[in-house]
Amino acid sequence: MIDPKTLAARFPGDFVFGVATAAFQIEGATNIDGRKPSIWDAFSNMPGRVFGRHNGDVACDHYNRLEQDLDLIQSLGVEAYRFSIAWPRIIPEGTGPVNEKGLDFYDRLVDGLKARGIKAFATLYHWDLPLMLAGNGGWTARSTAYAFQRYAKTAIARLGDRLDAVATFNEPWCSVWLSHLYGIHAPGERNMDAALHALHVTNLAHGLGVAAIRSERPDLPVGLVLNAHQTYAGSGSAADAAAAARAFDFHNGVFFGPVFKGEYPESFLSALGHRLPQIEPGDMETISQPLDWWGLNYYTPMRVSHDPAEGVEFPATRPAPPVADVQTDIGWEVYAPALGDLIRRLNAAYALPDCYITENGACYNMGIENGTVDDQPRLDYIAEHLGVTADLIGEGYPMRGYFAWSLMDNFEWAEGYRMRFGIVHVDYDTQVRTVKKSGEWYGELAGQFPKGNHRAA
Repeated sequence: MIDPKTLAARFPGDFVFGVATAAFQIEGATNIDGRKPSIWDAFSNMPGRVFGRHNGDVACDHYNRLEQDLDLIQSLGVEAYRFSIAWPRIIPEGTGPVNEKGLDFYDRLVDGLKARGIKAFATLYHWDLPLMLAGNGGWTARSTAYAFQRYAKTAIARLGDRLDAVATFNEPWCSVWLSHLYGIHAPGERNMDAALHALHVTNLAHGLGVAAIRSERPDLPVGLVLNAHQTYAGSGSAADAAAAARAFDFHNGVFFGPVFKGEYPESFLSALGHRLPQIEPGDMETISQPLDWWGLNYYTPMRVSHDPAEGVEFPATRPAPPVADVQTDIGWEVYAPALGDLIRRLNAAYALPDCYITENGACYNMGIENGTVDDQPRLDYIAEHLGVTADLIGEGYPMRGYFAWSLMDNFEWAEGYRMRFGIVHVDYDTQVRTVKKSGEWYGELAGQFPKGNHRAA
């Protein structure tokens, strides 16, 4: 096992170690204190969408166990907590009245973090769109971008004075492609035209959100969290190399390009640009406002080959087999070098600000035996990826922090509760939390920070 003190010595003293969660995955209390349904409440209750028809009604009961969970975070010794704010708690119908009780909950959360000396990293959108907005087209409707702008302004006006950083969106790749093209996440669309509309509306909403945040709190560091994909060619052939380049544009460039360059990738526009919604004057300037930081969520590489099938849509790829022989319990290839390759590649392609690894972790489903959870493979995964992060810092890349995904086992979207990513085990029948071996190790590592002659944040 990698000694946490030995690993800690490879990081600067002001490197931030944290843990991360998302509202819908842990809060429960979906019908309490004025919250109204999100698209995920509806999706979860449709047969065949989520494993076992699991839903977020109770989840980890975090809404009712807030103080105990904040104590848990403090006990792990981490310096920061990344959480998401539930839009359906703040503006339950997406537009219309603001729900004070929803804001009160996040007041208590942020105040509780401050009282414990823990930095608050908030995410405004982690997929729980108010269901009422779906009736107007959801993310395919331009009006949703303006509804998000108002929500962002409302949340930051109330909470921004105590936040250390805020992200507009978490993983728009998921809420665009996985949700509107592949049909795996809510709302479960399988339609390229719907996905292309959702893409531009989401990018626009990000830009409008950045402006709204800065209008309320000009000094609050604002960023965007992207689950960028390191796309590898499945073979050495020219066709597969071209496929990997197209995949990079499709899975990364359609977000990084507008945000960091003010333009969509040329290969994407030439193939699909005529099917995008109208890009109105000023849209790209709104989307490409400079950010203070960006977050990378990384778990596994993407390996692709050229798809020669006739009529197949851009990016015209199909999955290629993994190279590493290690997989997590959700079936994802473990290949830490991809994290380094991805950061180098993205920084070569775009002028990027400071980076936080806002999610990284592994699904392993071991249970409690003799009062403990021995999840050595998860510990090894985190240690290996932190080693790559330390390498990147040594190369001069501005990596500022790392958030383990996840603080605790939770509702894993379409997989329901059968897949566990937590460094803390949750017994869903009793809601008892048990820190896993990986959590104890991570706490030892985090306990070394901040230290030394670190610069002021």
